[in-house]
Amino acid sequence: MGAALTAAALVLLSPGSAHAEPGVPEPPSGLLSDRGEGDLSEADRDFLTKVRLAGLWETPAGKMAQQKSRSQRIQSIGRDIATQHDALDTMVVDAAEKLGVVLPNQPNKDQEGWLDEMRRAQGKTFDQIYIDRLRAAHGKIFPAIASIRAGTRNDTVRKLAQRANQFVMTHMTLLESSGIVDFRALPTVPAPAVAASGPSAPAQALSDAERSVAASPLSSTPVLIALLVTAIGAGLFVTRRFLPAGRRAGSRYRGRYRYTSSPQPGGERTFAVRTAEVAGRYMKLLRRAVRRS
Repeated sequence: MGAALTAAALVLLSPGSAHAEPGVPEPPSGLLSDRGEGDLSEADRDFLTKVRLAGLWETPAGKMAQQKSRSQRIQSIGRDIATQHDALDTMVVDAAEKLGVVLPNQPNKDQEGWLDEMRRAQGKTFDQIYIDRLRAAHGKIFPAIASIRAGTRNDTVRKLAQRANQFVMTHMTLLESSGIVDFRALPTVPAPAVAASGPSAPAQALSDAERSVAASPLSSTPVLIALLVTAIGAGLFVTRRFLPAGRRAGSRYRGRYRYTSSPQPGGERTFAVRTAEVAGRYMKLLRRAVRRS
């Protein structure tokens, strides 16, 4: 019986019967081993439980859709999903027996509540509840299956996750083909992490260095001004120290006497240029300090 249900589900999932797009490959599940080898984590056990619970409420929900809905499309969706969940349930039970995992035999409280909601509903109200509840449930388990498929160490769980992923994608597509899914009610996809839009590592390192410099006592404005004044004074002293003695003496009496001989070429210019260079360098330092403070 289990083999027959599995075969029926695989037929329903085949590219021809599901009208798959040309060129879309099916995952080659036959290439995966299924010997129960590899460490079994708590996440693996939880995954088996979730797959089992999905079948415990979606199968009776699909049967209700066949009986209560007035839409032929909803009836067809309910029939396909119920049949496929029977096949998936056989797979998860076999996997649990191989791995020694105890599975539940009754839906959980939330699932019982959804089934009661469907039993009370009629007509289009039933259709909307059935489609929205199942679509939301499949959306929640979909990322869980992907996580297990990507990270499990156990080969049996890996193969079950791959098969379950095919079932869930098919069911989401079937439910959406009803045309009445309320996509606005589905959970919003989380925004990208803030770190992804932050500064790059070199820029961040530079910012840290700048903050370190700004925090230094030497970077405060009063200290820098004092240093600037001292440095300019020292620069003037050194510049005048190396100017020829005759030129320095003549400059003292510039306002009272005329030169009787021409000064040495470049003497005045050298003094002015050196003084301007010293002052210019330290004015730049002062402006940077002011901006940082």
